[in-house]
This record gives sequence, structure tokens and C-alpha cells, in this order.
Amino acid sequence: MIRILIAEDQAMMRGALTVLLNLEPDMEVVAEVSDGDGILDAVARTTPDVALLDIELPGMSGLEACRRIGLEHPDCRRVIVTTFGRPGYLRRAMEAGARGFLVKDRPVDGLARAIRAVVAGETVVDPDLASAALRAGGSPLTDRERDVLVAAEDGATVAEIADRLHLAQNTVRNYLSAAIGKTATRNRSAAARVARDRGWL
Repeated sequence: MIRILIAEDQAMMRGALTVLLNLEPDMEVVAEVSDGDGILDAVARTTPDVALLDIELPGMSGLEACRRIGLEHPDCRRVIVTTFGRPGYLRRAMEAGARGFLVKDRPVDGLARAIRAVVAGETVVDPDLASAALRAGGSPLTDRERDVLVAAEDGATVAEIADRLHLAQNTVRNYLSAAIGKTATRNRSAAARVARDRGWL
């Protein structure tokens, strides 16, 4: 049996995936998690073969969980299953060690086939998204520029961002200015929005 963990914050989606995958003769859902912070404990407790991870979860993101599972439980294969089919997310998922990246609007039998393929050692990526990611290229933002934009998304002031990230205010302004230039926008809220839409945050 292929043992599966599902990390999905929407209860209806999580329950539907569990029911459908449990109908497969060679699959068993051994854990359901509704937020990112519970993923690592659930993996340690239930030792799944595959973790299906949403990207945008309360607490730790699915992308960060993907990376951490790889470090702490390398035998657990990770598949991102998301509503957000963005090229930037695909690149970051692959960098984090994901073996699959699927968009939720695909048929469920495709998910079961993808899980089997990943367990067999293959990498499975939505083909349309893969070609879009190749065309789009990587994120131009540095890690620090990304951190500053994420901190700016809630409308925080430069002083608040500096305090939160333990940076000087002039350094924050420099990172924000660079991010605005790289996203070809006029202000930090627009820069954050563009970067989020492209999957860079």
C-alpha cells in the first residue's frame, strides 16, 4: 500500500481527496493535516510514502514544508497540489525537492497516476505549467528582497519591516527600491502583488 499524507487547509477538499484516494486499491491516506505547522509531526508519526502538500497553508507554507520534509524525512516523496499554477511556484517547489507539481482542477484519476509515478521514482509536472515556467525564467528577486516584500504585504511601515527583519531602515528602503525596479512597478504594494502573482513570494 502507498501511504499518503494530505496537507490541505480546506476541509471539504481534504475530505474529498481522502475519500477518493482511499478508493484506490493500492493507496491509504494515513494522515490529514489542516495547517503547515502540523506537517512535520504528522510525517514523523505516520511515516507516509508520499506527502501531498498545498502551497498556501496557515503557518508554515507547503513549499517550506516540502524542503523540511526532505531534510528530516528524505524517504517521503513530496507532491505539490495547488490552486495556484504559477511558474514561480513550480520552480521553487522543484528547488525544495518536490517530485510532483499538480494543479487542483485536474481529474482525480490523474492524481492517483501521478502518486504511483512519483513512488516509482518519476517526476510529474503539469505539462502546460512546465512550459510556462521555462518561458518565464526564474525569479529576479534575491532572498532578502523577497523577505522584505513579504513583510511589506500587510502594509507595514519601513520602520516596522526593519524591526521585524532586524535590518537598518535604509537597508529596507534599498531592498524595496530594488524589488520595485525588478517588478517594473511604482510602489511596494504593487511590487508585492506582481511578485505574488508570479509565484516569486
